[in-house]
Amino acid sequence: MTSRLSVRRADAGDAEVLAPLFDGYRVFYGRAPDLGLASRFLEQRLRAGESVVFIAEDDLRPAGFVQLYPSFDSVEAGAVWILHDLFVDPGRRGAGIGMALMQAARELAAETGAVGIRLATATDNTAAQALYERLGYRRDDRFFHYHLDARAAEDPDD
Repeated sequence: MTSRLSVRRADAGDAEVLAPLFDGYRVFYGRAPDLGLASRFLEQRLRAGESVVFIAEDDLRPAGFVQLYPSFDSVEAGAVWILHDLFVDPGRRGAGIGMALMQAARELAAETGAVGIRLATATDNTAAQALYERLGYRRDDRFFHYHLDARAAEDPDD
């Protein structure tokens, strides 16, 4: 028996269904599990139109998701999508789900006339790196990326 894989654009009503996957993504990156937080965050983003989420369903069961945020590139003077989250249920990896989600992201970029898709991943996430490179993404070796935790920021002159 073969499984049926489908990918569709999620809406705010899918937040609860997506929450276990999104929570798994957060846990993968070292955060404490919190299904309520995961569901609320997704619902808020989707309801406000602040992100686009594609959900992959394997035999109608949620199997993975990708979340993208719209942004702009000043140098290219065009729209870009920030692919911030990609996650596939660990028990379903290796079945082409990540590839299907990445294809949906690429189609979104083409349909919206974006100049590209940007993403980042952990330096030790070699499985994701291999997928991205197989799909034609190039690692940026020209720029350093910085992050400021605004919740704990202090005045540097203090």
